[in-house]
Amino acid sequence: MTALKEYERLESGGLWRMTPQDQRRDVIVSFGDATLVISDSANRALSHWSLAAVTRKNPGQRPAIFTPDVDATETLEIDDPDMIDAVERVRKTILKNRPRAGRLRFWGIGLNVAAVGWVALFWAPDALTTHTLSVVPDVKRSALGRSLQDRVERVAGTPCRARGGRPALNRLRARLLPDAPDAQLIVAPALPQDILYLPGDIVVMNRSLFEDYESADVVAGYILAAKTHAESRDPLRDLLETAGLRSTFRLLTTGEMKDQTLRDYGEVLVSTPTPRPADQPLLAAFETAEVASTPFAFAIDVSGETSLGLIEADPHADTPPRAVLGDVDWVILQQICGG
Repeated sequence: MTALKEYERLESGGLWRMTPQDQRRDVIVSFGDATLVISDSANRALSHWSLAAVTRKNPGQRPAIFTPDVDATETLEIDDPDMIDAVERVRKTILKNRPRAGRLRFWGIGLNVAAVGWVALFWAPDALTTHTLSVVPDVKRSALGRSLQDRVERVAGTPCRARGGRPALNRLRARLLPDAPDAQLIVAPALPQDILYLPGDIVVMNRSLFEDYESADVVAGYILAAKTHAESRDPLRDLLETAGLRSTFRLLTTGEMKDQTLRDYGEVLVSTPTPRPADQPLLAAFETAEVASTPFAFAIDVSGETSLGLIEADPHADTPPRAVLGDVDWVILQQICGG
C-alpha cells in the first residue's frame, strides 16, 4: 500500500540528479507508504526520500521540482499529474498537522542530542561504521569518490587527456573490470604512489605505469591488485575510520560529509601506498582476468624475492594469456600524458 489508500501502487518517470553539477538522469519514482523511492532502469535504488521532508521548489509550475528537504541540492522533476497530486496531498497533510516551530525545534534538538549520546555510549564505532557502509547507496559512494578525486588532483595534477586516451582507458576497464561497468580509470601526471582505488570504483594511476613498461601486463596487475584489496577492504571504510565517529554519524544521518574532512583524508590517501593483497586472492583475480602475474611480480620487486609466490604460481606460466590491450591502444596510453 501507499500513503494514500486509493493507490495500491503508484509509479511514474522523472528526471533526477544528485547535485547541480551532475547531469539529469531518467529514473523511476515509486510512491510508498512513507517514502519516495528513486530507481534506475535496472530497478536499483538510487535514493530514498522521506515524504515528511519533501519540499517543492516551484509551486504551481510544471514539471514539478522536488527536493528531499529544504537545504538539499538533490532534485527530482516530475511531470506525471497523479504523482504530483499524491506528493502534494501528503505534503499538505503533514504541514497542516505539523507542531509549532518552537516546540518542534525543542524536541528535535533533544532527540538529536539523545541519539548522539546513545550512539557514543552504546554503539561501538566499528558497528556504526559497518552499518553506515551497508546503507550508503552507490550514487553517494560515487559522489564521495569524485570529491576525493578532486582533492587528490590538487597533488597529483590534472588527469592526462591526450587524444584517444579515454577510449583506450575504457577498453582497458572493460577488459579488467567487466563487473564494474561504471568504473573510471584515470591517469595522473604526478601521483605520489602507483595507484589509488577510491570509493565508487574510481581508479587513479601514476603515468609511470604506462611509460616505464613495455606491455600492459604490469598496469593490469596493479589494477587487479587494487581491485582485490578493495574487495577485501572497502575503500569507504578507510575514509570513515580516518574521519571518525562524528563524521560517520553525519554521513549516516544526513548523507553528507564536510569538505575539510574530505580534504584531510585526501592528504592521507596520496601519502599512503595501497596495500598489496595476499597472494591467493590476487592469483585468483589474475586467473579470472586471464592475465599473467609474473610481469606484475617483477614490477613490485625486481629481484622477485618478495613476490616469488606470484611468479611460481602464475596461472599462465605454461599457457599464453589473453592480450590485455591491442598494440595501438597501448601506444596511445604510453603517450596519454603527452610524453
